[in-house]
Amino acid sequence: MGLKVVSSAIVLFSLLLLLASTAKAQSNGVFDVTKYGGKQDITAALTNAWKDACASTKPSKVRIPSGTYSLRQVTLAGPCKSAIELQVNGILKAPVNPDQFSGGHWVNFRYIDHLTLSGSGTFDGQGNVAWSKSTCSKNKNCEGLPMNIRFDFITNGLVRDITTRDSKNFHVNVLGCKNLTFQHFTVTAPAESINTDGIHIGRSTGIYIIDSKIGTGDDCISVGDGTEELHVTRVTCGPGRGISVGSLGRYPNEKPVSGIFVKNCTISNIANGVRIKSWPNLYGGDASNMHFEDIVMNNVQNPVILDQEYCPWSQCSLKAPSKVKINDVSFKNIRGTSVTPVAVKLACSSGIPCEKVELTDINLVYSGSEGPVKSQCSHVKPIISGIMSASGC
Repeated sequence: MGLKVVSSAIVLFSLLLLLASTAKAQSNGVFDVTKYGGKQDITAALTNAWKDACASTKPSKVRIPSGTYSLRQVTLAGPCKSAIELQVNGILKAPVNPDQFSGGHWVNFRYIDHLTLSGSGTFDGQGNVAWSKSTCSKNKNCEGLPMNIRFDFITNGLVRDITTRDSKNFHVNVLGCKNLTFQHFTVTAPAESINTDGIHIGRSTGIYIIDSKIGTGDDCISVGDGTEELHVTRVTCGPGRGISVGSLGRYPNEKPVSGIFVKNCTISNIANGVRIKSWPNLYGGDASNMHFEDIVMNNVQNPVILDQEYCPWSQCSLKAPSKVKINDVSFKNIRGTSVTPVAVKLACSSGIPCEKVELTDINLVYSGSEGPVKSQCSHVKPIISGIMSASGC
């Protein structure tokens, strides 16, 4: 009997210690990673703080204070019992060696309702070494490098005031999300970085990118299949390769793209402006209800481009046309300077020509000396109205 009493006392004492530790670690619903032992490498501390916060029945916040921390690969998963926020005020540094990752990500948020990612902090992917090892620019079957941040199956989320820097691959990947907003979000990587798209969206609905600044080595924003109701507003893009829908038609069973609205954006010193692209001679798809309006171009190559013969580095065949149907597209009030004489290029599929394409108030000036800008159109008869500085279509 005495032994049982002693054992029960030990269990009770251990439980009280655990409760006291948890109470100390959190105050008023705030779980500070430094209270979990996070000093330099905060991987374990963040994981444990997230676990406790996610179990809270009241709205909770995990806080990473100012400072510089190492963070290894981590998954922050739900479902959580209430709304949860990760406030990052410090600089998080990823491992330099890409071999230390598996699964294609550095930080992964999954299956969370009412997630907020906030703060003045930075996710630094330290991708400089990895870029030299990447073959993805020339090999479609390459082994992918880890992305800085993945959002998988997030609903009712907000990402605010966060910076992502020098990812080894895409900076942000959004998959299967609904009602997710990026506001005052910053992406930064040098123009020579490889495959470092700013934000890639796929199979998601109700994504908003607002008042943000994206400069990288690839597309500032890229739109994959299954994207619906994407709103991009007051975004500055450059360096990089523009704001792109696609590439589409590369894989079988792609979902339709619909409801893409890009407005009041500025694109500067960049390889492409606003672009829709699909692969030839591969798989079918559908893209419709896409609208680009009030866009300023500053020294941009190919300011307006619809390319259904997208075939980088000869990774495909041009023997057969694209099988992606493109319909209901408008480019309105596009103004500024082009560094290529062809400022508007609409190259639609000869097998399924584009329908209902509108060009309204296209006021672009060629920065070279070869005369005014031009436009080229194939397999499409655009509806033209207002100013059209680029003659030819």
